[in-house]
Amino acid sequence: MNFIVYLCAMKLIYLSIGSLSLVLGIIGIFLPVLPTTPFLLLAAALFFRSSPRAYEWLLNHRYLGFYVRSFREDKAIPLRAKVIALSLLWLTALHCMAFVFDSWWLRGLMMAVAIGVTVYLSSFKTRR
Repeated sequence: MNFIVYLCAMKLIYLSIGSLSLVLGIIGIFLPVLPTTPFLLLAAALFFRSSPRAYEWLLNHRYLGFYVRSFREDKAIPLRAKVIALSLLWLTALHCMAFVFDSWWLRGLMMAVAIGVTVYLSSFKTRR
């Protein structure tokens, strides 16, 4: 019984975070500083785990489905999304390293995360 409750709670959490990610992705279409594709990919992954109906809706959506299908088929990220994502990543990381974190190990950890995410995003093809 507890396992079923756990699964239902996790599906609800995934669906909630996926919906928030979807909203941020939609906002990113109109705001140049907010990347669209990463948020829509996150929403798709969370919908896949929580609601097949929401996942199919997103894939078949007239405007939003393109972003997810394009990544699934080509494993490519648009140049604009890469540039914005990496720029925001490094601005945030450098700000935290300079002004937020006092200890060297936290600064080093932040640097390692930023480098790791940069390498990961750079490993995907760039769609122009």
